[in-house]
Amino acid sequence: MPLTGGIICGDAYFFHQRAELSLNIPEETSYLFSTFSPVWICLAGFLLLFFAYFLSGKYRIHWLYGLSVFLCCFGLGAGISGELLHRVVFPFSGDAAVYQAVISEQPEMKEKSLLCRVQLEGRVEKGAVQRSDREHTFLFYFPKDSTTASLSRGDRLWVRTRLTPPVNNGNPDEFDYIRYLVRKGGTGTAYIPAGHWRIVGHDASRTLRQIVSDYQEKVLGIYRHLGFQGDNLAVLSALTVGDKENLSEDIRETYSITGASHVLALSGLHIGFLYALLFFLLSLIWKRWSYFKPFGLFLIILFLWGFAFLTGLSSSVVRSVIMFSLLAISSLQPEKPLTLNTLAATAFLMLLYNPLWLFDVGFQLSFVAVASILLIQPKLYNLLSVRYRIPRYIWGLLTVSIAAQIGTAPLVILYFSRFSTHFLLTNLWVIPMVTLILYSAVFMLILTPFPFLQQGFASVVNILLSSQNNVLRRIEQFPMSSIDGLWTECWEIMLFYIFLLSLFRNFSVRTSRSIYFSLCCLLLLTTYHTVLVSSSVPQCCIAFYNVRNCPAVHCLAANGKSWLACADSLPDVSRLYRALSPNWNHHRLSTPEVLTGDYATSGLAFHNHIVSYAGKRICLLHDARWRNKISSHPLTIDYLYISKGYKGRIEELTTLFRIRTVILDTSLSDYHSDILREDCSRLAIPCISLKERGALCIPL
Repeated sequence: MPLTGGIICGDAYFFHQRAELSLNIPEETSYLFSTFSPVWICLAGFLLLFFAYFLSGKYRIHWLYGLSVFLCCFGLGAGISGELLHRVVFPFSGDAAVYQAVISEQPEMKEKSLLCRVQLEGRVEKGAVQRSDREHTFLFYFPKDSTTASLSRGDRLWVRTRLTPPVNNGNPDEFDYIRYLVRKGGTGTAYIPAGHWRIVGHDASRTLRQIVSDYQEKVLGIYRHLGFQGDNLAVLSALTVGDKENLSEDIRETYSITGASHVLALSGLHIGFLYALLFFLLSLIWKRWSYFKPFGLFLIILFLWGFAFLTGLSSSVVRSVIMFSLLAISSLQPEKPLTLNTLAATAFLMLLYNPLWLFDVGFQLSFVAVASILLIQPKLYNLLSVRYRIPRYIWGLLTVSIAAQIGTAPLVILYFSRFSTHFLLTNLWVIPMVTLILYSAVFMLILTPFPFLQQGFASVVNILLSSQNNVLRRIEQFPMSSIDGLWTECWEIMLFYIFLLSLFRNFSVRTSRSIYFSLCCLLLLTTYHTVLVSSSVPQCCIAFYNVRNCPAVHCLAANGKSWLACADSLPDVSRLYRALSPNWNHHRLSTPEVLTGDYATSGLAFHNHIVSYAGKRICLLHDARWRNKISSHPLTIDYLYISKGYKGRIEELTTLFRIRTVILDTSLSDYHSDILREDCSRLAIPCISLKERGALCIPL
């Protein structure tokens, strides 16, 4: 717990410092010797520990041991997390320059660009590379054309571009892209126009992670050669090598609604299946030759870690492999090691290696699920005594699912705003099916030297995958298969887990004090939730969002109803839904009504792309419909919303409109935005750029 607290404080201080200095932290400064120095906390802890050693005979100061260890772990967590985050600091100049970079991973095709993760080696000046002290990871976006299609991992490039730090769009309750990218080791992004890059060499050396990626591609090549395609190929790739890039939105949604998403993320379930298979096969040998058991257990651990490297060393897989490695080692003695202390020790070791795993959603869900199973499942299982083997297996599976769901449901609601109601039925089907698919896939890969047999067995795996997906699609269509649009906050989740732990303690230590504490936690939780709900009541307002390629005005009413007046006749509202659904869930808004043509209702009118709502008038300008028109009585426009498609100037509109405020959409190019901003300055009209300001909400 103190290590976790230190990591959280170190992370919070780094991003606070980053915001205070406008993203320009000096690269040469060391986090460990900044104003907030965890080194001094660690030193204080060691001094207290040294002091407690000499006074160890006095029981009254025994608390010094705990305090000193607490300070040491807290300072250690703050120090290593802050230093790790400080590695991404880069002196952004804001000007275009020539840089040398090496593509570190295979390029990824996006909707309108080619994404390359690169290692920036330095700046090119007068034909020479000025290398920096450490390499930084950047995301380079290239246009999709015939020249960029030839890019591959290892290519060394010279590019002329302007490097930019990661930025958020400024929409309410949006995904924090800055923290996500920095915690993943990313420094910034850049767009490389056509003709502004060239290949100057190729780096043939490979890191361990790149070697693993190559083996993943070989396994995927085997799957494609055997005829797997579509959703079956995507699910098989996710189950065996952890590659989820090919999963379509439909199959992701199916697994999410039915509560089966956990099987697509490699975790303890999959590692447990492999461990059980290897343990069973090798136990047949050491039952006859007992001296082979230590070597067999070593082979199991070696295979599990090899599988972890093959799947990319995700936090959930590493956690599972560590725990099953401890289980394998401890099988040399009769004691069972899978306890809460084992789980805590695993988390401690993982966070020492990479403290930023703490903020990974998979890491949190994985540990909470295992902790819930260890704490809750035995008590649920003992509620009912089942005599026969098959019903006992089903009852055990149900209690494991319920325990894991109790622990992970708050985090799932926090991150995904969804609760799957049919998770028991789903797990009764999907866990046995995943067992069959995994074992069948392993056997299919073993048959690689025998192509004819492998091809025949591949059809069996294909049938299993199709059966699993089809049944989940049926469950998805059941009434109330999931509850969507849920909203909660981090503090509410913390209060819930405190209440859950206090409730668990009541079953172990039944005292009046523990019951009072649980009731107080419940009262505090319900009070906070009530205040949260009352403070998020929707208000009558007009909102403009910073979402590219979907210019729209959001008119909200106090009763939760709202309208999206779109500039385009065929708007891409899916972008808006993805970006703004957390905020709409927060304020408990109903799905907005999309307006693309003339519309009128009580209090709102949308005609000729002019919105009249609650005494305000907004003109959506995206074409040349008002060009070469004049009026003797100009119409008063409170907000002139200009988006991509309008090529004119502001002066052309002053004979038609009396403009009070101009709002520039993010779809406009920087060049056109600067021209319109100069026009507004010359005409003394207030101008707001959504690209710079973020979303704009105007209460009415």
